[in-house]
Amino acid sequence: MKPRLTLGIETSCDETSAAILSGERDVLGHVIFSQDIHLLYGGVVPELASRAHLKTVDEVVEAALREADVELGDIDLIGVTAGPGLIGALLVGLAWGKGLGWALGLPFVGVHHMEAHLFATQLEHHEAEPPFVALLVSGGHTLLLWVPAWGEYHLLGETRDDAVGEAFDKAAKMLGLPYPGGPSVQRLAAGGDATRHRLPRPLVSGGSRPGERDYYDFSFSGLKTALRVRIRELEQAGTLEGERPHLAAAFQEAAVDALIVKTMRAVKQIGCQRVVLGGGVANSQLLRQRLGQELGESGQLFYPSPRLATDNAAMIARAAIFRYERDGAADLDLNARADLPFPGLRIAG
Repeated sequence: MKPRLTLGIETSCDETSAAILSGERDVLGHVIFSQDIHLLYGGVVPELASRAHLKTVDEVVEAALREADVELGDIDLIGVTAGPGLIGALLVGLAWGKGLGWALGLPFVGVHHMEAHLFATQLEHHEAEPPFVALLVSGGHTLLLWVPAWGEYHLLGETRDDAVGEAFDKAAKMLGLPYPGGPSVQRLAAGGDATRHRLPRPLVSGGSRPGERDYYDFSFSGLKTALRVRIRELEQAGTLEGERPHLAAAFQEAAVDALIVKTMRAVKQIGCQRVVLGGGVANSQLLRQRLGQELGESGQLFYPSPRLATDNAAMIARAAIFRYERDGAADLDLNARADLPFPGLRIAG
């Protein structure tokens, strides 16, 4: 029996979120509380994130219920992020969801955070159904997938070092910009000329072929190092301040180039013109614009709205429905895992 109302809870990092989903796509209530305390430190402090979740999860769930105009007794299914993420933060949401499920006698499902990012786009674009190539880009992950069907995921490429979102955060810090880095770099880059500074595109050029690891994998540590070296040179020359917008533009251009080259390789090799973006970096205007241009009129590009691209509970609820219908309810001894394996994922070969 399909659940009528699903409660989703997300606490994997620094957003506490709850959502009420009617059916598979109708978001009745959706609340996201962002922890601004991390702005002081230029990045997420795990212990502070866990404590903030503890303080706010009750209030956030209650606010989502009020917005949806429903009560806890109306809920049919509970879905909570079980990983990957910060273990302390994950435990807060998972314990809360399991406790609620036990108290109300409701089925409970643990959700993989990155699988949920795949479903985020479908909440707004019902036609975003497999088969498609997926690019999942966030602060913790950079994954290129071939998705022939829901629950069947073929890993084409991944980052060998920093996730692209993490690289943006570190670049922002080097440029004296606030956390989170992606939006900060994008704003500064709007007034810059990306051609003023040539930064490397690791693993983009070279003679790799389909089937070789370099063909789809990503690397951003070399780009980050090149930016640091260039900043140091400009500091010594006393010209850094005027070059900051150009450096931001050059970094953004190089990172997006790498994402687009690898994604288009997958599109051409597989022969699928449908691409789904997910994760916080999917909010990049440059990424959306350039990828859309590369796909052209014969292709289809789907991406979530900004609110659904970043961490949120609506996507958790949607993924929970899929997992419940496919695998059934989870046992209450389910535990959180910071490195939770992607369900249904296999290495493409």
